[in-house]
Amino acid sequence: MPVMTTDQDLLKKLKEGDEPAFRELYARHNRQVLAFAYHMTHSAIDAEDILQETFLRLWTGREQLPDIIHVGNYLFTIAKNKTLDHLRKVSLQQKLIDQVWANLSETSNDLELQLEARESKNLIQQAVAQLSPQKQTIFQLSRQQGLNHDEIAAQLHLSKSRVKNLLVETLKYIRTYLSQHAVFVAILFQVACKYLIF
Repeated sequence: MPVMTTDQDLLKKLKEGDEPAFRELYARHNRQVLAFAYHMTHSAIDAEDILQETFLRLWTGREQLPDIIHVGNYLFTIAKNKTLDHLRKVSLQQKLIDQVWANLSETSNDLELQLEARESKNLIQQAVAQLSPQKQTIFQLSRQQGLNHDEIAAQLHLSKSRVKNLLVETLKYIRTYLSQHAVFVAILFQVACKYLIF
């Protein structure tokens, strides 16, 4: 591919399904998208996911691409929307986890609900047990002792952003682990319907 090929030339080839053109666009613009996503999420894992989703959107929608003058701006718009969707999802899921965790400590006269609560708590404990010692400690300080990011950072001699990053990654892992168990998903659904206004 010629060195002086413009982004507009690459877009024309992309619309025709040219994979080398797509790879070249990725090579030219992936760093900016990744940097933006990381700046917004403070998570390397989430930033990488957003990067892949952004370029996947570019590839899958290549035949319907509008007239684009600045490819970087177009990709930024996609990445911004993906990031906002991600942050809303993380916020919602964290609220769900917090609510379920709080509900587990409440007593109930219904034996079936008590059994489900114990099973869910066990699943959470199993997921936490697979984390690194540092992430286990941060999770326990945040979710069980109720400390905020500043307090955890001071206690563990870490930066606030580092604590936030580790906590987000921890919650993401726990959500993935729990999502594989039908009982917990059912409880999440009940909590979402009862406690959250969409």
